Amino acid sequence: MESTSSKPTATSLVKQKMTTSMVLLMSIAIGLTVASNYYAQPLLYSMGEQFSLSAAAAGSIVTVAQLSYAAGLVLFVPLGDVLERRNMIVAMSVMAAIGLMVTASASSIAVVLFGTALAGCMSVAAQILIPFASTLATKHERGRVVGTLMAGLLLGILLARVAAGIVADLYNWRAIYWLAAIMMLAASLMLRLVLPKSKSATDLSYKDLLVSLFHLYIDESILRSRALIGVFLFASFGVFWTPLAFLLAGPPHGYSNTAIGLFGLAGAAGAMAARPFGHLADRGLGNRATILGLMLLLLSWLPIMLGQQHVIALIIGAVLLDMGIQGVHVANMSAVYRLAPEKRSRLTAAMMAGNFAGAASGSFIGAWIFPIAAWTGVSIAGALFAAAALAYAVVGTYSPSPCQLDSN
Repeated sequence: MESTSSKPTATSLVKQKMTTSMVLLMSIAIGLTVASNYYAQPLLYSMGEQFSLSAAAAGSIVTVAQLSYAAGLVLFVPLGDVLERRNMIVAMSVMAAIGLMVTASASSIAVVLFGTALAGCMSVAAQILIPFASTLATKHERGRVVGTLMAGLLLGILLARVAAGIVADLYNWRAIYWLAAIMMLAASLMLRLVLPKSKSATDLSYKDLLVSLFHLYIDESILRSRALIGVFLFASFGVFWTPLAFLLAGPPHGYSNTAIGLFGLAGAAGAMAARPFGHLADRGLGNRATILGLMLLLLSWLPIMLGQQHVIALIIGAVLLDMGIQGVHVANMSAVYRLAPEKRSRLTAAMMAGNFAGAASGSFIGAWIFPIAAWTGVSIAGALFAAAALAYAVVGTYSPSPCQLDSN
C-alpha cells in the first residue's frame, strides 16, 4: 500500500513551471529518444543484404526494438513515480546513446540486436518525460502539452525514417546510428541543464511498484479499455511500416534508401493531428476523438492496399494512417492521465507497454505475411486490427458495457 502520511505531493516538489521553451525541448528530446527504435525500418533491405538475412529475419531488428521498449516500460518507467526524474531521464538517455553506438559498430546481426535491445530498453526515458510534463502542466493546458509532446514523439518516429534513408545513401546505414548517438548525448546535456528536480512522495519498494502496475489493470477499467485499443492501434501501425521497405525496394518501385525514408514525411503530416485531438480531449470529447481517429485508421487501409501499384495512393494512406494513430493515442493518454496524478509514470508504463507489444506483434506479422501473401495480405491484416479497435471503441462509447473509455 502507498503511504498516506502527510508528505508533499509530487507536484509540490516541482518548483519550476512549464514554459514554451521547456515544452519544445522536451518534445525534441522525446522525438530523438523514440527515433532510436525506428532508424532501421527503411534500412531493413540494406541491412538484410549485408548480413544475408531473409525479410522475416531482417524484420526481427524492428521486433526486438519494440519488445525491448515494452520491457523497459514495465521495468523502468514505473520508477519515475519514486526516483528523482531528471537524473533518471538523463542517465537513461546516455545509455540509449551507447546502445546506438553498439549497433553502429556491429560486425554481426547478433551485435546489432544487442545494441538495438539496449537502445530500445533505455529509450523509454521518453515515457518518463511525458508524465513529468503532465505533472508540470496546469489542468487546463494538460491536453495541449501532451498533444505537443505526442507530436514530437510521432515526428521522431517518422522523421527517423527520412534521416536514416538519406544518411544511408550518402554514407552507409551505420552513419545514422553514430549521428543519432551524438544528438542523444547533446539532448541529455540540455535536459540536465533545463529540467527541474522532482521526486514523488510514494515510498513503494521496487517489487511493490511492479505489483502495483498490474493492480492498475485490475482496478482501472478505463486503463484496461484504452490499453486494449492501444494494442490494436499500434499493431496496425507495425503491420504497415515494417514490411514497407521491402515493398518499396522491390518491383515495381525499386526505390533507394532515401526514397524509402522520405515516406516518413507522408506519415509526419499525420502527426499534426496531435494538437486538435488534444483540444477535443480537453473539451471532454475524448471518446468522439477516439472513434474519429479509428475511422481514419480503418479508411487508410484502402489506399494503402492500392499502393502496391500506385505510389500516390500509398502516400495518401500513410497520411491517414498516422493521423488516425496519433489522434487516438493522444485521446488514450489524456483519458488515462486523469485517473491518478500520483501514478502517472505507472499509468504511462501500463499504456505504452501495450502499445509497443502491439507494435512488435504487428511488425512480426507484417514481416511474416509479406513473403507469403504480398502487400494485399499485409493490408488485410492491418485493416483487421483497425476494425477490431473501432468495434471495441464503439461498444465502449455507445452501449452499457464494462469497457468504459473515459471518465467524462
